[in-house]
Amino acid sequence: MRVALNVEQLLHRPPGGIGRYTAELARLLPALNDDGEHCDVVPFVARHGRAAIERALGNFGLRDSDPVRLLLPRPLLYDTWNLIGFPPLGMLHRSLRDVDLVHAPSLAVPPHSGVPLVVTVHDAAAIVFPETYPRRGRWFHHRGSIMAARRADVVIAPTMAAAEEISSRTPIPRERIRVIAHGVTQLPVGEGVVAATRATLGVGSAPYVLWVGTLEPRKNLPVLINAFRVVVEERNLPHRLVIVGPSGWMDTEAAIRGPSEALGERIHFTGPVRADRLQALYRGADLFAFPSLHEGFGLPVLEAMAQSTAVLCADIPVLHEVAGDAARFVTPHDPEAWGHAIVSLLFDDDARASLANAGRVRAASFTWERCVNRTRAVYRDVLGLS
Repeated sequence: MRVALNVEQLLHRPPGGIGRYTAELARLLPALNDDGEHCDVVPFVARHGRAAIERALGNFGLRDSDPVRLLLPRPLLYDTWNLIGFPPLGMLHRSLRDVDLVHAPSLAVPPHSGVPLVVTVHDAAAIVFPETYPRRGRWFHHRGSIMAARRADVVIAPTMAAAEEISSRTPIPRERIRVIAHGVTQLPVGEGVVAATRATLGVGSAPYVLWVGTLEPRKNLPVLINAFRVVVEERNLPHRLVIVGPSGWMDTEAAIRGPSEALGERIHFTGPVRADRLQALYRGADLFAFPSLHEGFGLPVLEAMAQSTAVLCADIPVLHEVAGDAARFVTPHDPEAWGHAIVSLLFDDDARASLANAGRVRAASFTWERCVNRTRAVYRDVLGLS
């Protein structure tokens, strides 16, 4: 089968978890499956300079990919798709005229072009928590949900929690949604790599608690930083708090500036880091803390588990679904409860070891190969090949 895949998310700043998902589809779909089935992927992006495309693909290890470049820049392309349902992909590039199926791995939903359309909708966060998105983001997600409901033959969601949220908060009917969990990269990391990464990123040799994500309101970082500031002062912890990820939107950095300044050298912001260094940071952490108010999946939780790091995360349904019994859960709204939980785990080596072991086993059941194989099955179903 020949599949047109929108990889524009890789050029977003930041690309986020949707970028990782898109990259794994682009990487693994062309590989032969166990039945010898081949999937010919035609990746495409909006109009960008070649250097920007190569740089973005290189960040995800896709240097050999050569996506089709469409005629329109992203804002104009997405707005015309959302507002007037035009132009179809085949009009934008001849390479997209002879595909069997189109997959939009985000809410950038192209018009129907005579072949089946699969859309991945990761959550309804912009509708459930509109105050955590800028106006443009709210509009894009609202219109994208409507277009997915009108145009998609099948919608993929990453969790049961996301599927229920999407069907209850958007026009997309539950019977059209298939749940396919994301995967996690299983990369063994040696102690030498951890030490080198600490030095390169300025983390230092002190033990640390880790957070990973995009700095945006629903990630709830102020709760974690305030909790950490209190326990460091009261319990004389030797740990640092390491914050990894790109800036997002709505002045999240301003909201955490005060408590961050109070921590001084006890908090360290790395900014975005490449994949191998991120795995090393997970591996080197004493504890991974993730207080999000909302997630569609929560990939960093599994990434930490895959590196045998104990996880403390928000007590919300989607993270229970993903983490199972392999994490400790705390209400996302209570800094004092987060402080108690951090201290409890950092002073209990056995509890952390138990969580680390359980997490490693849990993460092993989530693979990108399984995700992509189940996605292929959706393609076959939509094409009537099952």
